Amino acid sequence: MIPSAQVAKFQNALPFWMSLLLIPLIWIAASLGTWWVLLVPAATWYLFSALDQVTGLNLENADLDTSEEDLFWYRAVTMIWPFLQFFTLFGLIWYATHTDHLSVAAKIGLFFGVGVVTGTIGINYSHELMHQKDKRERWLADILLSMVLYSHFRTEHLHGHHVYVGTPRDPVTARYNEGFHRYFPRVLWQVPASAFALEKQKLARKGLPWTDLSNPFFRYWALQGVMLVLALVVGGWVGLLLFLWQAYIAIWQLELVNYVEHYGLTRKHLGEGKYEHVLPHHSWNAAHKASNWLLINLQRHSDHHYKPDRRFPLLQNYTEADAPQLPYGYPIMTMAAMVPPIWKRVMNPRVRKWRGMYYPEITDWHAYNKAKTPMPR
Repeated sequence: MIPSAQVAKFQNALPFWMSLLLIPLIWIAASLGTWWVLLVPAATWYLFSALDQVTGLNLENADLDTSEEDLFWYRAVTMIWPFLQFFTLFGLIWYATHTDHLSVAAKIGLFFGVGVVTGTIGINYSHELMHQKDKRERWLADILLSMVLYSHFRTEHLHGHHVYVGTPRDPVTARYNEGFHRYFPRVLWQVPASAFALEKQKLARKGLPWTDLSNPFFRYWALQGVMLVLALVVGGWVGLLLFLWQAYIAIWQLELVNYVEHYGLTRKHLGEGKYEHVLPHHSWNAAHKASNWLLINLQRHSDHHYKPDRRFPLLQNYTEADAPQLPYGYPIMTMAAMVPPIWKRVMNPRVRKWRGMYYPEITDWHAYNKAKTPMPR
């Protein structure tokens, strides 16, 4: 166990600041144009995949008694990022629409890279911030999500996914043998519909209509509207299209990660709409050091579901004896997910092994495979 005094040192937090290097990298790519615009996706996918092989696994756990003050340098990077992302996103929209050296293809490639950053880093940081009790952090989460037009993710993730993961009620629990290209269009409509229904039900329990101004969807729509108008003002119609393009790529990146995190891992139905509690073996984990630096320990996913508001440096590693492990970090696994035959060849045997390990008594998995078990009560 890493003692609190060691955790608090800036040099131990520094690797998690590597994401900030993507900001100058994307500006360099924009200034060079042509094929250089692919620098950012190459760095996030391939460089960190290579670094995972070099740096190996991190199996150590921080002392859970570490105080908020000792986590200052870890919290700081998530608080700084929303401002950096805002000025980078809209600065690049202005730059791309006021320069002559970027072709149409280069602009598309550049904002593909922007979407990779706003999805891989921005949404992931918003995920960390939305789980905290501090109102400023939750507001920063909302601002980050509005920059990719996915504000409803906050409602669905906090009140849907964490409650219903591994059941047919959770849209983002990928079903066994469901390829990503079938999963993605399904979640694009199910997630916002589920989020809206959750908020409507919460208000109904208070005797209020969904149109009550306490419905967070009004905040979501207002923030997203501001971002759309700002993109139009800064870059005209081309700027608006580039903004929409990066938002789509960011959402694609998010849902790729969601697909990987719980693929085929279902909670046992106990009868009459009751399901077992969420356990460590209901999430895929990865202890790869470099990709956990980039993704602020998101790959320690079982512990996140155990303690959702636990700050990322304190998330605990689980061994293979307690939770299923991915063969590679998320960068490689998300690339594999884009090619369903490869994904299924790698992951389906692991899911079958998982089923035999934890649920040998279940012999017919058809209802689980098709999300046909009863909806949770």
